[in-house]
Amino acid sequence: MEIILAPKAPAAIGPYSHAIVHNGTVFCSGQIPLDPGTMEMVGTTIEAQTEQVMKNVKAVLEASGSSLAQIIKVTVFLDSMADFTGMNQVYQTALEGHKPARSAVEVGRLPKDALVEIECIAALG
Repeated sequence: MEIILAPKAPAAIGPYSHAIVHNGTVFCSGQIPLDPGTMEMVGTTIEAQTEQVMKNVKAVLEASGSSLAQIIKVTVFLDSMADFTGMNQVYQTALEGHKPARSAVEVGRLPKDALVEIECIAALG
């Protein structure tokens, strides 16, 4: 296993790695809308928060030797399913036509009261 600490992603706010690479696969921890430079939450709308989350996911994947185009599976955690459409529009734009397998669930609460958290599994190479 290779532990990935992505310099362009927000620092972990707990005892976890940004990602783990194992057997040609990248297992990414969930990302919330933190600005990597300030560690402050970005945006108050689902669209703004999803945009930052996707930037953070991209930074973790690139540090791992992968990319958004190599994502196999995504799990989206939403504070409210009422935000699904707004999240989905930004998510779709960020992936530029790539359509990995995906689940989206509403949860009771997310870290730092984020509206969205996204984790993924991606291929290398």
